[in-house]
Amino acid sequence: MNRQPINDQTWEGIRTEFTLPTLQQVRRRLSELMDDPEPVMRQLVRVFIDDGTFCPGFQFLPGGQLQPTVTTLFRRAMELGIPHNYFTVWMVTPSKDLAGTRPLDHVKADPAPLVRALDSFRWR
Repeated sequence: MNRQPINDQTWEGIRTEFTLPTLQQVRRRLSELMDDPEPVMRQLVRVFIDDGTFCPGFQFLPGGQLQPTVTTLFRRAMELGIPHNYFTVWMVTPSKDLAGTRPLDHVKADPAPLVRALDSFRWR
């Protein structure tokens, strides 16, 4: 896997398109929405930028629940040893394995092609 540094412009693009709240902001919001936010907190995709921890907004459904396909893919990324930051960038980057579309554009469809694309990404 190509582990080049991720530039600030990439994070700003993710922040602009999907939001990139801090971990504390997410914890506070989930605490407002549910009695026990800890099960959701344990499944969060987190990114580490400078000294901060952030949560890409693309993983959330209305009401604070997590998008199931993103959760499935993230769990697979962890099995493959893909760091949070690189998984996040993979989600928003056009993929040749997905005909030039972003994995994020397919989260409402069958997750199997996304898992195959993620497995392929791991070996690059």
